[in-house]
Amino acid sequence: MRYRYILFAAASAASLLATAATAQTPSDSEVTEVIVTGTRVANRSALQTAAPVDVISGAELTKAGVTEVNQALSVALPSFNFPRPGLADGTDTIRPATLRGLAPDQTLVLVNSKRRHSASLVNLNGTIGRGSSAVDMNTIPAAMVQSIEVLRDGASAQYGSDAIAGVINVRLREAREGGNITASYGERITRVETLVQAPPAGANWTVADKAKYDRNDGETINLSGWVGLPLGADGHLTVSAEYLDQKKTIRTAPDWRQQYPLVNGAFDPREASFDRYNAWFGEPDIEQYTLFANAGYDVSDTTSLYGWASYQNRDATSAGFFRRALDDRNVIQIYPDGFLPLINPEVEDLSVAGGVTWKLGDWDMDTSLVYGSNRMEFTIRDTLNRSLGPASKTVFDAGGFEYDQLVFNVSGVRTYDVGLASPLNVAAGAEVRREGYEIFAGEPDSYRNGGVLLPNGTPTASGAQVFPGFRPSNEVDKHRTSVGAYVDLEANLTDQLLASAALRFEHYSDFGETVTGKIALRYDFNDAFAIRGSIQNGFRAPSLQQQYFATTSTNFINGVPFDITTFPATDPVAAALGAQPLDAEESINYALGVVFRSGAFSLTIDGYRIEVDDRIVLSENLTQANVRAFLTAQGFVGIGGGRFFINGVDTETTGVDIIANYKLTTEDMGQFAFTLGANFNDTNVTKVPATPQLSALNPAPVLFDRINVLTFEEGTPGSKFTGAVDWTMGPFGATVRATRYGKVLSPGTTQALDIELESAVLVDLEARWNVVENVRLTLGADNVFDEYPTKLPPLLNSTSNTPFSNYSPFGRSGRYVYGRVSVSW
Repeated sequence: MRYRYILFAAASAASLLATAATAQTPSDSEVTEVIVTGTRVANRSALQTAAPVDVISGAELTKAGVTEVNQALSVALPSFNFPRPGLADGTDTIRPATLRGLAPDQTLVLVNSKRRHSASLVNLNGTIGRGSSAVDMNTIPAAMVQSIEVLRDGASAQYGSDAIAGVINVRLREAREGGNITASYGERITRVETLVQAPPAGANWTVADKAKYDRNDGETINLSGWVGLPLGADGHLTVSAEYLDQKKTIRTAPDWRQQYPLVNGAFDPREASFDRYNAWFGEPDIEQYTLFANAGYDVSDTTSLYGWASYQNRDATSAGFFRRALDDRNVIQIYPDGFLPLINPEVEDLSVAGGVTWKLGDWDMDTSLVYGSNRMEFTIRDTLNRSLGPASKTVFDAGGFEYDQLVFNVSGVRTYDVGLASPLNVAAGAEVRREGYEIFAGEPDSYRNGGVLLPNGTPTASGAQVFPGFRPSNEVDKHRTSVGAYVDLEANLTDQLLASAALRFEHYSDFGETVTGKIALRYDFNDAFAIRGSIQNGFRAPSLQQQYFATTSTNFINGVPFDITTFPATDPVAAALGAQPLDAEESINYALGVVFRSGAFSLTIDGYRIEVDDRIVLSENLTQANVRAFLTAQGFVGIGGGRFFINGVDTETTGVDIIANYKLTTEDMGQFAFTLGANFNDTNVTKVPATPQLSALNPAPVLFDRINVLTFEEGTPGSKFTGAVDWTMGPFGATVRATRYGKVLSPGTTQALDIELESAVLVDLEARWNVVENVRLTLGADNVFDEYPTKLPPLLNSTSNTPFSNYSPFGRSGRYVYGRVSVSW
């Protein structure tokens, strides 16, 4: 079936080529895009490289209703996916994205070619990216983006850790004049259809007629702008600001369950009038402020200063699962009708960078110092600590965590004439990085047990319902350093043969050394056709979040409360279960592709194979009776079990990317830009982790179960197609975009509980009108035809809170209709 899709994409590209042969085309200079990612040779275009590089302009990012960077990339790149999970604690607020089906933290993110700091959040729940901490791309406002370059190839030897799947380089706007102010408003106008279960026998309420409902929500106001200012006679200062106010969306099924305790053996009369839409599964409430500035100044003909700074405050609110009035976790005196606990993280993100470029003989030198931090602090609202009884508060400070990174970099580039077809480009550099990670505890009531028993006399859970606070025993404050050095060579060996090679050495204070290398070749048969390929080994250092994250909650096992902890791998309890200090993930990447160019038409087809060994994953919760007995025998009394991060998953990922672009200028119909893209991706798990200590138990607990294996293998689309047409003529313009997401598996604990999410096509439409020269009015809709993922049956939605799977690659929010006014000068 996938080969049929490849033939379809190739045929579509061929039809564009046939059109290109007869149509009027722009000159080559109009379609050339100079890049700085994946190569350190000046003036190299995206179609001249030995590895595939996509360029998305800042203007393209704004041609959609939802203009956050991750969402824009997901519709522009077929191999980039951005699922939008809900009911996943902090992951609702900082959502991860994937490239080529690999983990979110296996793609390196740069800003102006400098490493960006990651988020402090580690994704813990059952979503795509479980166990990873990735860069939050949505801390960068679209208004500040000049372009984004995406290197779809491993590049650890060139850029260091994390660049296994590829590299995303955000190039900031540089302007000393001009500006723009944009105001937009949009909302979800949608019809929701869910599957529901019949109420209990004899119930005095019905829900079947409420399985379909219209919803207008998700109202979003976005105000953004940028201005270019002169900085002296030879400098620029570009300042951007953005305000986002996004209201929640609710996509739940009506709750068919009994809500209140029985009254004299009969249903409480309140059941008939209870609002069955008592849960919240959808987009979070977000209020967000972002400031970003980018500056540069030419001191002389050979020396320039540059720098940027950003700050973002994000106040988000999402929900947990609804607690019914009759739930043991409820205190009826506080919440007589039950309660919906809310998770309210406040995220502060900061970055500051400064650098200088200068000449040292024949070397073009660059030295920079970049600092970044991300802090996430949790407030839990509309909840309670059941163990405190009626005296419990309803709002708790639950603590949080912070990650920071300081990077010093020095590099130089020059050319040597060594008798080849082109000068040999030599780049060399060194990097020193210091990272820090901290967990800070919440207030005591957020985690302590007050000793109030349930009505049946048994103990109850500690801490705030839905999100117990971090305890003093969870607190950490850890740091590490790394030192790296690299050399990068590139030259045309002949007029047709381009070769590049890179070698990098890195030393980490916590796990040792690693050496990576890369070789890439490109052969141009003529001006129209070339083949290219590469082979390299790569690595990803374990993040500090994976090494030191810890949290504790109370689980009941056969009615007995136990503290269940996520342990650092170096904790004595984790070590007793076989955990080892985390080591780097290692990869080998192979790539082979072709490039075809004819005037304004281009076609690239790139195949890849990525083998990753010792992937770091979060283990299952180990709470089995024999595990508890084993820990007790080792002297760890009262430990109910837990989980930890561990190396040991090996995967093989193979796939093909196809990208076709064509620009057409006509005399009577204006200008057209056509884009077709396709990605076919397949991942296989070839090894799962085990420890001798756990393997010796009978039965042996599973460290990485079928849900997580299938998430790696089938949790992202096996195929994805993108197509877009952008049209302009005089003051008018329009964009039509279609994205087809292939089938995805939402795995269950057994095969019988697996749900296949059917393929879906989402269509976006936008129309633009320049009312006067500098004023543009835009109207549009994302997901025009209001597509939703496959509905979950009641068996997998027993609470009614989750009628759609979090594995949906396009979320489950429905149609988004918007309008925008933009003023430029």
